[in-house]
Amino acid sequence: MAETTVAEVMAELSALEDPRARAVNEKHGDDHGVNLGELRALAKRLKTQQELARRLWETGDTAARLLALLVCRPKAFARDELDAMLREARTPKVHDWLVNYVVKKSPFAEELRLAWSADPDPVVASAGWALTTERVARTPEGLDLAALLDVVEAEMRTAPDRLQWAMNHCLAQIGIDHPEHRARAIDIGERLGVLKDYPTPRNCTSPFAPVWITEVVRRRAAG
Repeated sequence: MAETTVAEVMAELSALEDPRARAVNEKHGDDHGVNLGELRALAKRLKTQQELARRLWETGDTAARLLALLVCRPKAFARDELDAMLREARTPKVHDWLVNYVVKKSPFAEELRLAWSADPDPVVASAGWALTTERVARTPEGLDLAALLDVVEAEMRTAPDRLQWAMNHCLAQIGIDHPEHRARAIDIGERLGVLKDYPTPRNCTSPFAPVWITEVVRRRAAG
């Protein structure tokens, strides 16, 4: 794609900028003001364009990077390229979309899961835990779930926020999907008390692991 195409896309993103959306997004650490519905509509119109995606990412602009993740071809990225992208993705939405929309579909997902989970950077480590949670839910064969619970029990309470959130999700997923570990997962959640007082809107499930596990299991049983 010609550079002018990137310029045209950036102009469209600029035209979509909404101060009210920016104010809401900035409360969550995301420095852009583009409505995500509008962003998805633009991505649908552009369709898959891998080179455009790479150039949009290179701008460093948060809205452009989110759009890049919607129009890219996930399996086209090299392992080291994905690693570099994750380390550059410091806003929560870019980080989440990169992991969920791109890395999870990559042939390097398992290799990166192992590398990132042990990374000293807690933001990078949180991506490794997100990939582990995906495996707990979808392909748990080969995972040592008891060992994962050991790590959660030892480290989750004092982990930085984003890493703590990712560990807590893994804890809940183990309890939800693996009945043989459910009692221990609930016990760990009760003793650590992580996210126990998290403000939860009406009709939403609390992220506090014992409540989360119990509620999802109840719903599944109810059919």
